[in-house]
This record gives sequence, C-alpha cells and structure tokens, in this order.
Amino acid sequence: MIAVFLANGFEEIEALTPVDCLRRCEKQVVTVGVGGQVVTGSHGIKVIADYEDIEFAPGDDLEAIILPGGMPGTLNLEKNATVQYTIDFCAERGILIAAICAAPSILGHKGLLRGKKATCYVGFEDQLEGAQVLTDVPCVSDGNIVTACGMGAALEFSCEIVARLISRERAETLLKALNKK
Repeated sequence: MIAVFLANGFEEIEALTPVDCLRRCEKQVVTVGVGGQVVTGSHGIKVIADYEDIEFAPGDDLEAIILPGGMPGTLNLEKNATVQYTIDFCAERGILIAAICAAPSILGHKGLLRGKKATCYVGFEDQLEGAQVLTDVPCVSDGNIVTACGMGAALEFSCEIVARLISRERAETLLKALNKK
C-alpha cells in the first residue's frame, strides 16, 4: 500500500498525479486526510480522502508514502503527529518516502536528507538541512527518498515512484501511454 497524505492547502496536481499513475499501475493507493476526511487543496478543490489521519496507522504492507507540497499544506503536514510518526516508521525501515515542492523541507527538518541529493521548490533550498541540493533537475532519487521541485514535475515524480516500486520499464511504458496523442 502507498499512502498519500493530504492536508488543507495541498497542491492538487502534486497529490493526485501520483495517485492516478500508481493506480493505473494497479498499486493500492490510499489517501489520508490530515484533520478530516474532506480536505481542500490550495486551489479550492475539495477531495474526500479514503481515511482520516486518526484512522491511519502504518503497517507491514506499507510500500511508500507521498507528501505533496503546497501552502499551507506543507506546514499542516509537518505539524501532524500521524504524518510525523509515519515518516519515522518509513525512515527506520527503509520504506520509500516521496516529497514534492515544499514538502522536502519536512524531511530536511527531520535530518533525513543529510548526505543525500535532493531538490525542492525554489526558495526552500535552505530547509533541506544537510542535503546536496540540486536546483537544475526536476526530480531526484537517493536511497529511500524521492524529491521533486514542484507541480511541473508531478508526472516525472510519479513515474520515478513507479520505477522505484515496480520497475523503470513500467514507468517508461506508463509515460508513453500518457503521452499518446
């Protein structure tokens, strides 16, 4: 199972593109609403999450978590106990953690980017504590962490998650299928 955390103010494309891509690849994906089941994105789009944060607990079937950016979504994710616990759960077990836009800052504040390559939305570079920050690439994968720079990289971010969880070949096949005219 892959858990995508949604907090009020999340960037819709960064959250829902990975959900769509992973479900197209027949992965089990659940959305977790921080603070309630109905969550409003940064552009006013309301999403009904599969679970509320108080109902969610990571288990042995957890393959990855995804932290979308957006403001104040990133700040709302960072101050949530379930999100923090789940990040720690993943970090301790080497489970994939994917964060895009401003959300890599959460990982930086926790020290999880030390010695790793990472990227983020412009202006958040100083929040990636200890990371080798790459500003010229849309998506970076290093160890059990995938980071991306923002909404424009949502598809590449999603395909990198597919590559990490399934295979590079499956990610390329997905990308070709999505780009057919």
